[in-house]
Amino acid sequence: MEAAEVYDFLMEGGERPLCNAFDAHVLASVLALAIAESRKEEVSVVETLGLDSDNLKDLVVALFPHAAAIFDGLPADVVPARSEDEACLLDLLMSGTTEDSSLEMRFAEIIARRCQRPNHLWQDLGLRNRRELGWLMERHFEMLSEANSQDMKWKKFFYRMICRDTGYQICTAPTCNECDDFETCFGDESGESLLARVKRDAEKAS
Repeated sequence: MEAAEVYDFLMEGGERPLCNAFDAHVLASVLALAIAESRKEEVSVVETLGLDSDNLKDLVVALFPHAAAIFDGLPADVVPARSEDEACLLDLLMSGTTEDSSLEMRFAEIIARRCQRPNHLWQDLGLRNRRELGWLMERHFEMLSEANSQDMKWKKFFYRMICRDTGYQICTAPTCNECDDFETCFGDESGESLLARVKRDAEKAS
């Protein structure tokens, strides 16, 4: 199945008592994209998604039980390798969850890994637009959402928080409005959904 088909298949399930429709949409989006990337890059989906194999299987069984067979061939106890930067980011996200729920911990791991990709974070989560990322942060990372009151780009904001907490000064400007690199932190984050791009590329290749 192509990425868009994986997304549609995941969303075909019935009741999901552990999450609402929006959370299911976010997880289906990033799962579909991570699976497509794992095939293209010939690596495990554990590496593209950032969840260890056991947590990934448990998440799918809990939220998309009809799709559990997709991951039947994934070995147990496979753990993604994390860089020091990713580990710091994961610590920040886990300390900033709204309810410290298991689902939010999984979101933290996924976001930390997807921040290592080259595009806007909302794109690398497979979302339709940046506003969906804002909703995700407001719902599951309330403290961080409130701290990003100036609506800084999320990757920039995360690393600014990490550097602040570790005592590094990453910006010499007295205020953001006086900074020559304002657009780097606050500029436009529009663009095409990566799921839409993957679907278009697949149609061209067929």
